Amino acid sequence: MHCGVMHMGFKELLLRAQGGDPRAKEEILSLYQPLLLKESMVHGFFDEDVYQELCITLLTCIQRFRI
Repeated sequence: MHCGVMHMGFKELLLRAQGGDPRAKEEILSLYQPLLLKESMVHGFFDEDVYQELCITLLTCIQRFRI
């Protein structure tokens, strides 16, 4: 886990990301990176386009999520 995540809960991290904090967004992307990488595999190969789309989708969901 990254230092920033250890010092704040996920809810605070999410609120900061929604407020435009780029470090909070990076922390969330980092937390979900293993899943994003796993889901970016197409026929056994890493697909950079899929990975980028998944990252964009995650960032969009962060903005839309209601707390």
